[in-house]
Amino acid sequence: REIQKMAVMMSKSANNLYNLLDNMLQWTRLNQGKIPFEPQKLNLKTISRDAVSILKPHADEKNIIINHYAADDTNVYGDIFMLKTIIRNLVSSAIKFTDRNGQINITAHETPSDLIVSVWDNGSGISPDYLKKLFDISQIHSTLGIAEEKGTTLGLLLCKEFVEKHGGKIWVESDKVNGNEIKFTLPVVPENILS
Repeated sequence: REIQKMAVMMSKSANNLYNLLDNMLQWTRLNQGKIPFEPQKLNLKTISRDAVSILKPHADEKNIIINHYAADDTNVYGDIFMLKTIIRNLVSSAIKFTDRNGQINITAHETPSDLIVSVWDNGSGISPDYLKKLFDISQIHSTLGIAEEKGTTLGLLLCKEFVEKHGGKIWVESDKVNGNEIKFTLPVVPENILS
């Protein structure tokens, strides 16, 4: 039993380290101009499910349900690598700050100018002081999730960079009653792009 607990802890540590190193590598490559930006017409639901599949074991461990509520025909004009990274980091963060038996919803709705994508969780809310630091490069720091999972705001900063590369914006809405919701905008598919 003790060996099983240690194996689970080692697996979590390895996963956390991998995610941190992956984010650091992407951050470095982005700032050196080595990540190509290749936007194309993408189906949001397909991209979202694919990006989140790697996180399913961690969500299952906490019995968290991840719902994809974007319509099947919701398309976006974006870079596939960057979009998957954004969604994966936002959902990973939501898993950390959601209690056992919680819920995470990924939704999208189109406005005349863009697509607003939302990752909502029914966590206990983020403190106003912490909210101010989420997207501030000078405030990179580690945090503990609900189950004491270690995390860092570097993933959220990477999301901000990738969203802005698309010409979008990212923000957080949070309170103890309604949970946490991170929203970001992406361009809709230009009319001259063929189906």
